[in-house]
Amino acid sequence: MKTIYFNGAVYTGKLPLAQAFAEENGRFVFSGSNAEAKALAKDGDCLVDLKGQFVCSGFHDSHMHLLNFGNALHAARLSEHTKSLQDFLECFLSFKKEHPPKGGTWIIGRGWNQDYFTDVDRMPNRHDLDQVSTDTPVCAIRACGHCLVVNTKALEAAGIDGQTPQPDGGKIGMENGEPDGRFFDNAMSLIYQAIPAPGKEQLKDMLITAIRELNSYGITSCQTDDYQVFKNVPWSLVNEAYKELEAEGALTVRVYEQSNFTSLEHLKEFVESGCNTGVGTDRFRIGPLKMMGDGALGSRTAFLSQPYADEPSTCGLPVFSQETLDEMIGYANSQQMQVAVHAIGDACLDRVLNAYEKALNEHPRTDHRHGIVHCQITRPDQLERIRKLNLHVYAQSIFLDYDIRIVEARAGAKLASTSYHWKTLMKNGVSVSNGSDCPVELPDVMAGIQCAVTRKNLDGDLGPYLPEEAFTVQEALDSYTKASAYASFDEEKKGQILPGMLADFVILGENPFEVSEKALKDIPVLAAYLGGKQVYQSAERSL
Repeated sequence: MKTIYFNGAVYTGKLPLAQAFAEENGRFVFSGSNAEAKALAKDGDCLVDLKGQFVCSGFHDSHMHLLNFGNALHAARLSEHTKSLQDFLECFLSFKKEHPPKGGTWIIGRGWNQDYFTDVDRMPNRHDLDQVSTDTPVCAIRACGHCLVVNTKALEAAGIDGQTPQPDGGKIGMENGEPDGRFFDNAMSLIYQAIPAPGKEQLKDMLITAIRELNSYGITSCQTDDYQVFKNVPWSLVNEAYKELEAEGALTVRVYEQSNFTSLEHLKEFVESGCNTGVGTDRFRIGPLKMMGDGALGSRTAFLSQPYADEPSTCGLPVFSQETLDEMIGYANSQQMQVAVHAIGDACLDRVLNAYEKALNEHPRTDHRHGIVHCQITRPDQLERIRKLNLHVYAQSIFLDYDIRIVEARAGAKLASTSYHWKTLMKNGVSVSNGSDCPVELPDVMAGIQCAVTRKNLDGDLGPYLPEEAFTVQEALDSYTKASAYASFDEEKKGQILPGMLADFVILGENPFEVSEKALKDIPVLAAYLGGKQVYQSAERSL
């Protein structure tokens, strides 16, 4: 039995818009005109009048942290209380009152950003968090995920004091010879290792919460980095949680796991166990090796080729040496594994490009689809190397909402003038997908599309930043559908409303080709479908 949808504004993946499409057994079997659609109808088929509503392929977030998002949704939501340090602390105190800590548990929150504080001009420290509790460990993770702050009790629980060695690829903040509670990049592992590990059922609860949120934003596929969320939880347990959710019918987002490993030993164990790019099902599949090359711009840990313009004492932090990047990327490439590396600073990008070039010279591959995650601070010579190496770029247009405030101040005018050059990359033939890096940002696709099209912050009062780098509405939609499918080797399976493809689609409240650019973020998601089955419906939908 087919379900035939007609009288719509259907973006199939190309223009002009179609009027109708049909789904059968979880796949699209037709897209075209109303007349053609009705001619297909047979006894028993279901006809649905779209009443002019806009439909496109289900949204595909090409880089995020699904398990970490679920974890954040169970923690104090500091992103909603980051206008001041006092607001931040009051949020924690309210959360503590509503969720009294039990034996062994920590009070955890995520989402603060000191750049928004109006009462102080600094990051929080352990003394601030001691106001939340002196007898329960407290951990506050910055919005970017590359810095956290803990209280004195957490330092004690983790066994960290003034004699603790500084880790490679990270930094323990110090004051008068003692830890100030701030941890950057690799140093954060010292804290994460001390937090009690969740069990499999807890992991599943976190994932279900996050998946439901994704569906409400029209997301039906995601590429997610989950293995390093809890340092004391093995990757195999995360895989088990996903597979059980799939068997239970609760995995209503197609997951492509960006498999994060920090040592060659553990990567080899993973591959030798039978896990490699492409292994799995249409609901849960192993993707690339994922590596974290550097930190973030907001915390000044992105690794730049020159000192920070607003903090000349630092160039940021490389997470791995060139040697480690070379050996891990080289091994993955030799095993026919895809690779995706986080690179925000241009000095980090140099190292990553060197590693890719070395790996591909040693083991040439014509369709590797290796990629750069973020690809923010760039120089023209690097953009050309990305093209020559045939790399994929995982962009986050939504980052412009915040970064437009800091990019020139952090990187300096010259570097800022050649950064966030995703449109230039596209013009040069590089495939560029889009995502949110959630929970760094909410997985709000329409907000991301607006930033891609306007190159302004969401309020519209800052920018445009490099307006020549703006996407068209069609390019922005494609970056969340077709291009993301390409990044996961799925361009023949999903990303367009064409016969034979998986029937994943989203229904929007307005046509993004017709509304004002500044109104794109306000277009509501009315419904989302996975394999032809509805996985989300808003209260506003009326069909």
